[in-house]
Amino acid sequence: MSKKIVIGLFLFLFLISPLLPSYGYDEIEVSNGGTLIGKVTLNGPKPPVRVFPLVLYPFGPFCKMISDGEGNVIVQEFIVGAGGGMQDAVVAVVDVKKGKPFPPIRPQFVAENCMFHPLDIAPSDHTYLDKEGRTRHEHPLVRVIQNNQPISVVNRDPVLHNGQLFQSERGNIILNFPLPVSNEPRGGMIRLDPGKRIIQMICGMHEFMQSWMFSVDNPYYAMTRKDGDFQIDRLPPGRYRVIAWHPQMKPIEKEITVSADETIVLNFEFDAATVRRPEYERQEKFRIGPEALPHEHLTGDKEKLFIQE
Repeated sequence: MSKKIVIGLFLFLFLISPLLPSYGYDEIEVSNGGTLIGKVTLNGPKPPVRVFPLVLYPFGPFCKMISDGEGNVIVQEFIVGAGGGMQDAVVAVVDVKKGKPFPPIRPQFVAENCMFHPLDIAPSDHTYLDKEGRTRHEHPLVRVIQNNQPISVVNRDPVLHNGQLFQSERGNIILNFPLPVSNEPRGGMIRLDPGKRIIQMICGMHEFMQSWMFSVDNPYYAMTRKDGDFQIDRLPPGRYRVIAWHPQMKPIEKEITVSADETIVLNFEFDAATVRRPEYERQEKFRIGPEALPHEHLTGDKEKLFIQE
């Protein structure tokens, strides 16, 4: 009987573990915390965009709604605003053991118009108007996640997709789930190996469907928008390491000492010249291009090829 009780207790703890608070972090009252403010910038010319000819992927005629009008999907991995402020950077204070409340992070995505989008991001935040007044798509959208928490994706497209999560950029796959045409969410538990923080989500059928995620273990983090600004508040006095990360850049780490009620200005500058792409990602001419199936992947009315708000 005692053996059955032990087994039952083990199964119970396993099932509720995603609902438990993060180990190693205690929530306390923070009345004299400090504040970090700053800006993440990209110095130098933006690296070139990545080009994906739709003819290489299934359901291209549908996915052309996000094409450039010439049969390609253009993925802009660097979104830079005025003054070099860079979007989609994560600034995180690491290894904080106690502080303000840290509710569980359970990311939710939708697959829509052949792209992964965070469910809580408005369409206007991942599109923009170009110089000709057309709505264009901006990608990727970075999210902060928490290890040992569930992730879900709903496929709103009338075509099949496949969710694949890789840790440490192009490292081991940690989750693989089909995305049929359905209103039911699909996904699973995020299980990162010790020391790993970065996840890349890709559709197994459409390589241009990409999103990046950074795992945090406390609530002291921020994600930058187009101006590159960030703010992290209510940080208990002490000495900390702060990391700034962007999907295509090597992380920058700084050490700070926070005093009671202090405001610290902390800026991070990334060098665009350090971006190095594998040869296959930099090729300008593909063996098969959009001209192979012009009637499926091109159209004379380019206005219909862009996401509509």
